[in-house]
Amino acid sequence: MRLRHLFAAALSAGLFFASCTSETTVELFNGNDLSNWIPVIENDSIPASEVFYVENGAIQIAGQPFGYIYTPEVYTDYVLDVEWRWPSEAANSGIFLIIAEPSNPFPNGVECQLKAGSAGDFVLLGGSDLEEYELPEDGVRPKFPVKPRFEDSSENPVGEWNHAHIIVEGGHIQVYVNDVLQNEGTDPVKSGHIGLQSEGGPIEFRSVRIAAKK
Repeated sequence: MRLRHLFAAALSAGLFFASCTSETTVELFNGNDLSNWIPVIENDSIPASEVFYVENGAIQIAGQPFGYIYTPEVYTDYVLDVEWRWPSEAANSGIFLIIAEPSNPFPNGVECQLKAGSAGDFVLLGGSDLEEYELPEDGVRPKFPVKPRFEDSSENPVGEWNHAHIIVEGGHIQVYVNDVLQNEGTDPVKSGHIGLQSEGGPIEFRSVRIAAKK
């Protein structure tokens, strides 16, 4: 089963790059500091350096209070690879995609959920939407709408590294968690920032790499 998903990921990435006239691969995390990220802390309640910092070559995110760091650059069509783990116990976090409007504490954007046991769900933040999202039976849109992932959890145990492989093209998003296709959806917004969330508990990111169309 995982080999099939891995083949699908390679095929999707190959088709993506074949459509590029040129592309550039960039390490969004330089391994030393967060000088190329912009922090947001809920209500600016504490210094950002107490929530987001680098230690042992990895981004450390405290998890409280809520907030996120995001790229100054806006991206449209790209392949994003992110590695994360829970250092001590399972908690909650997310990767923010197509951030149209950075705001405090939640931006307008699509969250690729990293919450333990739910990695790969899509959470629609700040009024964002996906064409494939379906309202609940009562017709009332929740504050944080969720488009569930396709498969059972494909996450690794606490302490082990996980890999998210995310393809974004023309607003269409595909998310693979440890080589398993977990979700896809189409955002009417085509371009935006990328972010990493503080929510719930400590999390580490050791690699954030993007290959984007020029």
